[in-house]
Amino acid sequence: MIKLRSKKLFKRSSKNNAGVSGSSSGGGGGQQIEWELRPGGMLVQKREGGKGGGEVIIVRVSTGSNWHDISIGASSTFGELKLVVSMVTGLEPREQRLLFRGKEREDDDFLHMVGVKDRDKVLLLEDPALKERKLKAMGSPSPTIIEV
Repeated sequence: MIKLRSKKLFKRSSKNNAGVSGSSSGGGGGQQIEWELRPGGMLVQKREGGKGGGEVIIVRVSTGSNWHDISIGASSTFGELKLVVSMVTGLEPREQRLLFRGKEREDDDFLHMVGVKDRDKVLLLEDPALKERKLKAMGSPSPTIIEV
């Protein structure tokens, strides 16, 4: 966390415009602003609601027939969410496709950057190509050798 001090640049004037002089009154005590470094290197003013930079949100992951409520950090990636989902569902992360607001999200997309908030819903789909390969592997009988 980076802390910077800021000073008031402009003095508020009273209704009768008294005290609009160039001198600054007060002990020079500026308001302290806390800054945070976001993924991607952007320096922004820290939000009031954040608890130590590690806000935890609950994401509802729906698989169609059932759903799971998963607690995860707001600044986590979809790849990290896939890891947690794999523990709950048994699907490997490479077999998962996560959709938020109708778009499939990449593993390196951050939850808070695409707008995922507390109690938002994410749709989990099994990758159809991998699902088809699994079914072929399970459904094809292994060749049997018959000796006469």
